[in-house]
Amino acid sequence: MRRTVENIRRFRLSDSFVEPYKKATVPWGPLGYVTFKRTYARRLSEFEAGATGTEEWWQTCRRVVEGMFDIQKEHVIRLGLEWNDQKAQRTAKDAYDRLFNLKWTPPGRGLWMMGTKFVTERTGAALFNCAFRSTSDLSTKGGYIFAWIMDALMVGVGVGFDTKGAGTLAICEPQYTNDTLVIDDSREGWVNSVHVLLDGFIFGSKVPKFDYSAIRPEGALIHGFGGTSSGHGPLKELHENLVELYSKKIGEQISSVDIVDTENLIGRCVVAGNVRRSAALALGDHSDRHYLEMKNDQEKLYHHRWGSNNSYNAPVGMDYTWHAEQVQDNGEPGTIWLENARAYGRFKDGINYDDIEVVGFNPCVEQSLHNAELCCLVETFPAKHADYEDYLKTLKCAYLYGKTVTLVNTHWPETNAKMLKNRRIGLSQSGIIQAFNKHGRRTMFEWCDDAYEDVRELDKEYSNWLCVPRSIKMTSIKPSGTVSLLNGSTPGIHFPEDEYYIRRIRFADSSPILPSLRDAGYVIEKDAYSPNTSVVEFPVQEQFFTKGKKDVSMWEQLELAAQYQYYWADNAVSVTVTFKPEEASQIKNALEMYETRLKAVSFLKLSETGYKQAPYEPITEEEYHQRVKQITPIQRIETDEAGVGTKFCTNDTCEI
Repeated sequence: MRRTVENIRRFRLSDSFVEPYKKATVPWGPLGYVTFKRTYARRLSEFEAGATGTEEWWQTCRRVVEGMFDIQKEHVIRLGLEWNDQKAQRTAKDAYDRLFNLKWTPPGRGLWMMGTKFVTERTGAALFNCAFRSTSDLSTKGGYIFAWIMDALMVGVGVGFDTKGAGTLAICEPQYTNDTLVIDDSREGWVNSVHVLLDGFIFGSKVPKFDYSAIRPEGALIHGFGGTSSGHGPLKELHENLVELYSKKIGEQISSVDIVDTENLIGRCVVAGNVRRSAALALGDHSDRHYLEMKNDQEKLYHHRWGSNNSYNAPVGMDYTWHAEQVQDNGEPGTIWLENARAYGRFKDGINYDDIEVVGFNPCVEQSLHNAELCCLVETFPAKHADYEDYLKTLKCAYLYGKTVTLVNTHWPETNAKMLKNRRIGLSQSGIIQAFNKHGRRTMFEWCDDAYEDVRELDKEYSNWLCVPRSIKMTSIKPSGTVSLLNGSTPGIHFPEDEYYIRRIRFADSSPILPSLRDAGYVIEKDAYSPNTSVVEFPVQEQFFTKGKKDVSMWEQLELAAQYQYYWADNAVSVTVTFKPEEASQIKNALEMYETRLKAVSFLKLSETGYKQAPYEPITEEEYHQRVKQITPIQRIETDEAGVGTKFCTNDTCEI
């Protein structure tokens, strides 16, 4: 029988291979298992009728690896290429073992969505971390630009966007009609309603009355993507906010502030009822003071302007005086050198302009991107490896995951066109400071240099087999966040808080995980700031500790980022440089010194947190051991409530 996609058997690891892992010990970090059950474990009923409870780690690993090789197999069969199941099984087993032992992980998006029906039946966009969308064609594409951004945010993609559409059109009076648009109870329905409304103000087109009656009530389960419904309230409020914003400006040229406000209002709608920030980065002109000062309006900041990290495109050689002064006080704007991203891969390899079409970055600025392009990030943990040979095997698994995701189409034709051409991925490292302390700084840079060349050879081999272009860029450093909590790694390139500290995590009072934590002996308090919320205290000891954030200078952090941009990252290094009050006056000099050695950087004042229930609180070694003695390790958490998934990131921690 002729092999076709329709009659090909799905890729499966054997039960006999997986069986030993059911009882094997997972090398969790102090918050690892709880973080996994809270964030990534899906309901078993999604995959087996009548099943109860949520995934354990061995099941999530199986779903991810089988989903990954399913995509490869479908691609190969569809093109009529050779598929060697025995070879694939060997590689998949190694990928499974190394994932199970937390030597590498997909991004949070992958842990949550890989191997689900949503990806195969709805859109592969849910597997990607980040995107960038320019507004330069706003005058011709209108509301579609913002609809695209909203659509991406709603499937969990973090989005960077620029303000180039400013001044390209005059805001119009919509043609309000008595027609009714019943908004479909779906992501597509919400997005379409915003598209229609914004087209009214951009093109003067017809805007009907919106009927929200078909949208499921607040608290109802969302099948497929997961989670619960917020009801129609946030969408109705978004419509009202957009009408208020644009109605005041009929006849005026759309401004950079209008563009950012529009996205921020959309982001506010997407995260309604969620404490996390919307994953958005605004990129404006370095001379646009109205844009750069828009967060000074405190009322609007707290209403919606918190929804993006605002940065500016810095021409090399500019005067940084004013921008540095802003950073000293506010931590923003971030600095992005687009010309460096276009000219360079790794700085070690010199100018090549292989990526000349770069127009922006993702929200955490580790991926340079073309317009409407997506990126997929994958993490590796060099400190969890004994030697380079071991690390290289892990890097192959991570590379294959990233490359595989580029084989998946999205529901956006313009995005598919970019992805088919670029095949961009972001192989990242986390726990870098731990790796320095374990292997040595010089050794790690040797690993980076050698591994980069080895990955290029891997990409040549697998791109030839898959009959796809080689990836335009492949390496980066993401800030990490939730994923790094799984194995207790420090996030990305950043230094740890301290050697011993309390890490506080917030849970809804209704969370089924709370009783297990209480029974285990963790300290739990009512949230001092939010109703119906509890705060759990986790005692943490950093591995291979030598010094923390308060012990390093701004200059050491900058130099470390520059070295990783030189030896490893052909995309970019995401770094938030913490500075002490006495270093604030040096930021201008720092920008001048590193403008030819970095592609992006942000700064954040290092300050002592004097407020209650801070996320991190240093403690003594004695207190740490005392708290640990009071805790009984949690072996298993029984719950039918799925994890919350990952959606958003900030400028110093990445949830996606």
